[in-house]
Amino acid sequence: MKNIAQTEIFDAEPVQVYGVFMNAQSHAAFTNAAARIDDKVGGEFEVWDGYATGKNLELIPNKKIVQSWRASDWPEGIESTITIELSVDNGKTKMEFTQTGIPDEFAADFEQGWTDYYWQPMKEYLEK
Repeated sequence: MKNIAQTEIFDAEPVQVYGVFMNAQSHAAFTNAAARIDDKVGGEFEVWDGYATGKNLELIPNKKIVQSWRASDWPEGIESTITIELSVDNGKTKMEFTQTGIPDEFAADFEQGWTDYYWQPMKEYLEK
């Protein structure tokens, strides 16, 4: 199993970054894919037209998101954990992202995929 860690800066407030990740309508808007998100601890989510599913393990509004996370093409029974921590940095939002427990054969694709399919589209969406 592999782990990845990434840091991104968003030209937005933490409340906006948190909201775009945890609100189903906003999530669907920036990914151009269906999203269903129960934004409470213990709530389940399904994003990217069902490709990714999981459960909210810890939520501190506008500061931290911890989720179990699984891709539909992973081996049966395998789940990873993602952690997103948000802080203010020079008037922008600094996001510290980690994903632990990624199956080895998917790690490189996921490392690039978060940037291509999440962070870049989120930046474009938030800058509108």
